[in-house]
Amino acid sequence: QVQLVESGGGLVQTGGSLRLSCAGFGRTFSRYAMAWFRQAPGKEREFVAAIDRSGGITRYVDSVKGRFTISRDNAKNTGYLQMNSLKPEDTAVYSCAATGDPDYRISGAASSRTYPYWGQGTQVTVSS
Repeated sequence: QVQLVESGGGLVQTGGSLRLSCAGFGRTFSRYAMAWFRQAPGKEREFVAAIDRSGGITRYVDSVKGRFTISRDNAKNTGYLQMNSLKPEDTAVYSCAATGDPDYRISGAASSRTYPYWGQGTQVTVSS
């Protein structure tokens, strides 16, 4: 199995940027598709973005398209979420998730049930 550790969260003003990182430990990171989810207080966990094993296919929730970019560097065993033009409604705990399922398809990326491995989360707060 793989262990995931997020970093890069913090407090930023509206319109600012942050880059989240998700480091994978324990197994070959390139074997895992990964995704980012977020959960705001009092709300359900929400899919944000996903990327396949090679980094060639991505998917985003509509609310972040054009502002967020998911990427990965398999040589560094790390995935990223670049967040630009941040809004107060982006405030949440952001968690990365991964799956090594060989039958993984990007069409199923938005379901949290797709991912057996999760990080502990990192807080992102966007002030107005």
